[in-house]
Amino acid sequence: MSDTGELLFTPELLSDAVAELHTVHDWLRFAVSKLNQSDVYLGHGTDNPWDEAAGLLSFVLHLPPLTDDKLLNVRLTRGERQHFLSLLRQRIEQRIPTAYITQQAYFAGLPFYVDERVLVPRSPIAELINCKFIRQLNGKPVQQILDLCTGSGCIAIACAYAFEDAQVDAVDISEDALDVAQYNIEQHGLEQRVFPILSDGYSALGGARYDLIVTNPPYVDADDMDDLPDEYRHEPELGLASGEDGLALTRHILRGAAEHLTDGGVLVCEVGNSMVQLQQDYPDVAFDWLQFEHGGIGVFAISKAELERCQHLFQD
Repeated sequence: MSDTGELLFTPELLSDAVAELHTVHDWLRFAVSKLNQSDVYLGHGTDNPWDEAAGLLSFVLHLPPLTDDKLLNVRLTRGERQHFLSLLRQRIEQRIPTAYITQQAYFAGLPFYVDERVLVPRSPIAELINCKFIRQLNGKPVQQILDLCTGSGCIAIACAYAFEDAQVDAVDISEDALDVAQYNIEQHGLEQRVFPILSDGYSALGGARYDLIVTNPPYVDADDMDDLPDEYRHEPELGLASGEDGLALTRHILRGAAEHLTDGGVLVCEVGNSMVQLQQDYPDVAFDWLQFEHGGIGVFAISKAELERCQHLFQD
């Protein structure tokens, strides 16, 4: 147990909490106070301690996300109180992201199974999927989609919901990640439209072409990897790190994208904070940096035509 845990969860406090706190509201308030005191890092699906606590509590109570105020006065059994306390202590003392504790995360409004074989879904690309990439596609019909670096399969599956007539290839270099993706595909009943493929980038795709390529590749540079909060240490490094400047895989994606896009096709790629380096490296490329209503940076769209025009730049 960490020193922080010892201070926050004394035997006396634990006993008093179980005896005196009864309702959902009681326990949410208690958990928010403890999360604030512990200075945990929030950013794996939530951005505030109330939502973080609610995620843990809804899991314990076998309820959907706690968005209904009528639930606030519901009372917990003693067993539920003790279970919630144990999960809260895990979150604080071991710095485990809530999604790994509950093995569930939401992306684009959909539930997904996650564990430490894959990153916790949190990309702002979800907002684009919910809008069916309407501005980026400019009316282009979508029949074939590639989700490169699929991880849990959340982008691929959400795209299959958004484009009901499309087939989606879900590509990853990690067999462990693809096992998780396959499970999620089956849970959503999409085995006939979403296909997990083991591949190092485009290497196993042959001459396949797509109307839309969506990718959230690793993009954390070496300096940032050294400074990541403890919560990130539970995630697979393969899904985070991408060379000294964070762009090793993105360069590979840019080099091969045009060859795997249909005419009028579009690549949508997330690079996070590495967007600054990308712009410095390719000042003559017309990246379309996208804006998000619900927050997020570092996602660009680029057309096949622009990729072809700049192909010589990506060969360096």
